[in-house]
Amino acid sequence: MKVMIVDDETDIRESLREVFEDEGYEVATAANGAEALSLLAKNDPPCAMVLDLIMPEVGGVEVYQKMQTDPRLSRVPVIISTSDPSRAPSGVLIMKKPIDLNRLLETVHRYCRS
Repeated sequence: MKVMIVDDETDIRESLREVFEDEGYEVATAANGAEALSLLAKNDPPCAMVLDLIMPEVGGVEVYQKMQTDPRLSRVPVIISTSDPSRAPSGVLIMKKPIDLNRLLETVHRYCRS
């Protein structure tokens, strides 16, 4: 089971990578939306994605919108992590930063193990 973490903040990205790897997940990371879209195009879809909204180059909203137009990616559960939930697309699960790790893990377990 692979989880994708997309966040421009290195500390957040690497901390989440460690947490998910400790839980037995394979983890792919991207520092921005352009990198995430490139990884998604080349690899099998993850079982869940943790996506920051505000990033350089390509932001989280654009990544989410592009995923929704691709039948292969539109079913990937996306968890938005942001300090400003008002910018999030409607209908997406939002976790306000700082993220509650227990809640995040429970949510990803539910998506990836169902």
